[in-house]
Amino acid sequence: MAQPRGQFSSKIGFLLAAAGSAVGLGNIWGFPTQAASNGGGAFLVVYLFLAFILAYPALMAELTIGRYARANVITALEGLSSNSSARRAGQFVGIAAVAVAVFILSFYAIVAGWMLAEFFSPLAAKLKATNVELWLDDTSFTRNALVCGLMSILTAAIIARGVEKGIEAWSTRLMPLLFAILLGLIVYVLIQPGAMSGLAAYLIPAPSQLLNPQLILSALGQAFFSLSLGVGTMLIYGSYLRDTDNLPRMGVSVTLLDTGFAFTAGLLILPAIYVADARGIAVFSEAGHLIAGPDLIFQVLPALFDSMGSTGSWVAIAFFALMSIAALTSAISLLEVPVSVCVERWQITRPTAACLSGGLIFLISLIIVWHFETLFNAVITATTVYGQPLLGIALCVFAGWVLHRHQLLKELSQGHPEIEHTLFWKVWPFYVRFVCPALIILTFLQSLR
Repeated sequence: MAQPRGQFSSKIGFLLAAAGSAVGLGNIWGFPTQAASNGGGAFLVVYLFLAFILAYPALMAELTIGRYARANVITALEGLSSNSSARRAGQFVGIAAVAVAVFILSFYAIVAGWMLAEFFSPLAAKLKATNVELWLDDTSFTRNALVCGLMSILTAAIIARGVEKGIEAWSTRLMPLLFAILLGLIVYVLIQPGAMSGLAAYLIPAPSQLLNPQLILSALGQAFFSLSLGVGTMLIYGSYLRDTDNLPRMGVSVTLLDTGFAFTAGLLILPAIYVADARGIAVFSEAGHLIAGPDLIFQVLPALFDSMGSTGSWVAIAFFALMSIAALTSAISLLEVPVSVCVERWQITRPTAACLSGGLIFLISLIIVWHFETLFNAVITATTVYGQPLLGIALCVFAGWVLHRHQLLKELSQGHPEIEHTLFWKVWPFYVRFVCPALIILTFLQSLR
């Protein structure tokens, strides 16, 4: 017997869950360091512009397909057309989206586990548990497996509770906490020597950089990927929306929350980089490039926290609590992709589906950890450089070409009866058909260079 589908009980619940999906580790260090490496304020201006002319229309494609189909990503895409070729194509794209989500979560859980280890390490130091601290600081297979396993258990436990009691309930708890910690850290960092230089670099654009092709393409990619587009997470969340919800307004709200959080994260990371530089900590590589990614998180910032004395350990605890929460909120949405397939297509109970899917992904994570040098970067490249852009194009094609115009209008009109007369309806169908795929292809080709 088919199990009843979950549904978000409130608009704020959906918005915080969707924001939690979009706001992840990449937003906290990916966006700020991209900005620092690509013109600072100029990157920020271009990113905010592109978030609404590219990412928002693509987000609307996923939300609309999701609510129209009321199903997991495979069933949703498969059922958009009665044409046998379109159905097979939909099934293939849906399976590919699930596979990409699974492999993204398999490496994401490893990085999230590192964040947990970095969070517990200064706590152990405060408690004088020296052996525990040393074990947490050691990058052994055992440590990586255990902290990854802990993050996997937390994610599966939340997903097992369902949409309202799991995803929505925990998103409404975690996201305000995430923002409160972020604001507290920003206030502390901004009063440190060197912070104002970082703030100026972040907020004051150089007009000559605004039309830099490399900067535009980097901002384009960041705007698209920061909203968790291309793997079906927003499609699934859209399928849990109520018929009375105004989809265009919801899409705008999610885009504003995501870009607003990315902007706010920049107010922490960019000044922190310059504070570290003012304290004599190396923030540039030998080639003169700004240190970014894992090296920033696990080398530069911990060195900065160490230079702050006893206060630094509390700052480190708060910072890695922030990173752990961000990782968990994104992991929740990724795990929901395979779990929804198990529940709806194979009639597996949600707790069992969460355990099976989470367990399988954890096993893949263990294989990656065991063969780290060979697999870690390869999985990241295969999923984020190749998988997400290609799936993003496919989802725009399904929304713009497979789902008929009258079906789109009917679905969007449920929560917005006057939409046919709005600027959105006059522009978006054309945009999602032609402009979004073209811009995503441009970004994809640039990523291959």
